[in-house]
Amino acid sequence: MPVTVVIGSQWGDEGKGKIVDLISQDADIVARYQGGANAGHTICWDDKEFVLHLVPSGIFQEGVDCVIGNGVVIDPVAVLKEIEMIRELGYEVEGRLHISHNAHLIMPYHKKVEEARENWRDAGAIGTTGRGIGPAYVDKFARTGIRVVDLLDRDVLRKKLIISMEEKNAILQNVYGAEKLDVEAIIEEYVEFDKLIDPYVTDTTEYLCRSLKEGKHVLAEGAQGSLLDVDFGTYPFVTSSHPTVGGCCTGLGIPPTSITRIIGIVKAYSTRVGNGPFPTELEDEYGEELRKTGNEFGATTGRPRRCGWLDLVALKYTTMINGFTELAITKLDVLSNLDKIEVCTGYVVDGNTTQRFPSDIRTLERVRPVYETLPGWNEDITGITRLEDLPSTARDYLTFISDFLDVPQRLISSGPKREQTILV
Repeated sequence: MPVTVVIGSQWGDEGKGKIVDLISQDADIVARYQGGANAGHTICWDDKEFVLHLVPSGIFQEGVDCVIGNGVVIDPVAVLKEIEMIRELGYEVEGRLHISHNAHLIMPYHKKVEEARENWRDAGAIGTTGRGIGPAYVDKFARTGIRVVDLLDRDVLRKKLIISMEEKNAILQNVYGAEKLDVEAIIEEYVEFDKLIDPYVTDTTEYLCRSLKEGKHVLAEGAQGSLLDVDFGTYPFVTSSHPTVGGCCTGLGIPPTSITRIIGIVKAYSTRVGNGPFPTELEDEYGEELRKTGNEFGATTGRPRRCGWLDLVALKYTTMINGFTELAITKLDVLSNLDKIEVCTGYVVDGNTTQRFPSDIRTLERVRPVYETLPGWNEDITGITRLEDLPSTARDYLTFISDFLDVPQRLISSGPKREQTILV
């Protein structure tokens, strides 16, 4: 069976959690391939809401196994807390959740360094979540990171931690003026983590490749969104990994030839958390209405999201770099009762109109969006499950998006719950 990849097409927060939860009922394995506990995937059913940060969204589907791949940086406290929450809800985790032995760990000093660095940057801060994600990836590529496999040997763990923490304490004290951390206390803490996490530790690359040979269907999910990719996003206001399709292969250890379906998750409007350019941002009553109606507050941090009209120039770019084979359009219901909907179809840069997404933020900060105005629909579409039951103007809006991107729409979300979905 092929691999299906679910990718956020914007700046994250597109509603990937619901989509993965929904389509994982047809999968054997759901695998998370990058990011850390800074991403919150929200799932709603039976008037309840659950937020997962590390465990893949497919864990709530009976008979589906879940993988946290080597491309993810893992906060042991966060993952153990999630495991306990899932158990309390009555779902079996052991034997179903597999954590890569090669995944890197987020250490207490990563969070300290990130917090101190953001405070030091002040006005130039990136706007991170403070979860230690960036510093953990820095250590990974500096070849000084602590991996899950290092927990298995106390002596190896102690030696690596001493080397790493000497450097981190020097930075915290001498550069940022922060307090140093206790090496021995952290060693003891993480040795205890090993006892709790050990039942889930797996060679996930071997497990996934073997499963693919056996004909099993793997659903791969990324965190954040394509415009936050460290190479292809709005650098430096990006995450520290690759939410785009290439990150799936390196983050799980699967061959690119196994990927045959790439679903781009498109929110029906645009949002962004943190700092960085945002061409279609609305700082008027429309932006406030989108934030309020869409409940646009971070699932992880609670921070209010910046809101704006849909940016098809940016989406054309992420469609190009990911090769989306189909679209899942979310939060269409949030646009209910608007008298008009603006859609960005071009940028004006230095007097010239273009549909090219700029690769540098200095240009992106100067663009003026070109809008096409479409009629809204004066009725609440929440919970509609058939395309033909949508108002004609809502169907026209969906068609406009699909035609502009030249990618078919396969799924439309008309509300946060599983059943509030239109399958095309």
